[in-house]
Amino acid sequence: MFKALKSKNFKLFFYGQSVSVIGTWMQKTAVSWMVYSITGSVFLLGLATFLSMIPSLFLAPLAGSIIGRYDRHKTLIFLQSLAMFQAATLALLIYLKIYNINFILALSLIQGIINAFDMTCRQTMMIDIVDNKEDLPNAVALNSTMNNFARIAGPALAGIILHEYGEDICFIGNFLSYIPVLISLLLMKLTPHIKAENKLNMLDDLLEGLDYVKKETEMARMLMMLTCSSLFVISFNTLMPVFAKDIFSGNAETFSWFESAAGIGSVLSAIYLANLKSAENMNKLMISASLLLGFSVIILALSNSITIALICMTLSGIGMMGQTSSINIYIQTHSSVNMRSRSISYFMMAYQGMIPVGSLIIGYVSHSLGVRTTVAIQGIICILSVLVYVYYKKHKVTEEDLETCPVHYKNSKF
Repeated sequence: MFKALKSKNFKLFFYGQSVSVIGTWMQKTAVSWMVYSITGSVFLLGLATFLSMIPSLFLAPLAGSIIGRYDRHKTLIFLQSLAMFQAATLALLIYLKIYNINFILALSLIQGIINAFDMTCRQTMMIDIVDNKEDLPNAVALNSTMNNFARIAGPALAGIILHEYGEDICFIGNFLSYIPVLISLLLMKLTPHIKAENKLNMLDDLLEGLDYVKKETEMARMLMMLTCSSLFVISFNTLMPVFAKDIFSGNAETFSWFESAAGIGSVLSAIYLANLKSAENMNKLMISASLLLGFSVIILALSNSITIALICMTLSGIGMMGQTSSINIYIQTHSSVNMRSRSISYFMMAYQGMIPVGSLIIGYVSHSLGVRTTVAIQGIICILSVLVYVYYKKHKVTEEDLETCPVHYKNSKF
């Protein structure tokens, strides 16, 4: 399970990020709870998530083109330094008790802009920090395990800190968590990246990337599946503060249970992926995970028991992790070297870019239909999308079989 940690650079990356992402989830949890507590608005809650993620929709293709041309190691150090400065600014505002929702939303947008480049850079650099390229799927799975373990520890820690000490400590903690990751990045020894000789042409790069993805039909189908899930399904997480506070009459600690339950499921799924001996059959794994996600979300929407709701959150975490990571692993292992950064940028656009749009839509729709009905519809959409994916996959296979026949049906009298 830990074979990728034999690579010194990946080990430094892994341990440094382990601390940083816990701080990130602490801040994410604190911002969500604080926005909803201050305003009592589901719409503003969705807007905060929207602003922190929407830049990926527009900037991911640009990030893929730029990062493919420059030294990814130096770029990541620069981006992490910017993220640390953003965290410091937010921590200072909250420490001074400046609870201005406009400032908080603006800083969420700045964080989203930084993340659009940072996450694409981190995913693209994976192949540079793993010595044995056969360990790349394991490295991707371990990175997902680390991120999702932080999804358990971060919200759980945030719930305790919010209840006992206040939100300013969460934000200060996130600021301090960037120190280990910057140290680990500076300790890495990587071969300098050779700069591209041709000038950056955004339009040509974008068209070339789109043409490549279109030709890779299985990759295109997976990305469409992820786009649908991110837009209409995964955004159900935005409504978890409402489930915790209003439906189950809880507090900040109850909210952290929901986040942590999803994190536990994600870690279990990531551990399974890390133990896979090969990266084959990722599409079958994605189908199974997507079905689990859909059914667990439907049951969550109908549940009146917090125990059942938390179990459903755990199962949804398994499904979300299985779906997104199987697609990520497929793209990482099937993309050509010169197109990897752009392929990953389309993954980030379909995943991180679409979630905020979905969060905004769900925040609005839940006002009209109610929270439970909205979440139930999201689960149904997830299952329907799987059926559509399977139908078109089988339809494509049938066409390919016909084309390989010695005599085509179109030439037959029958």
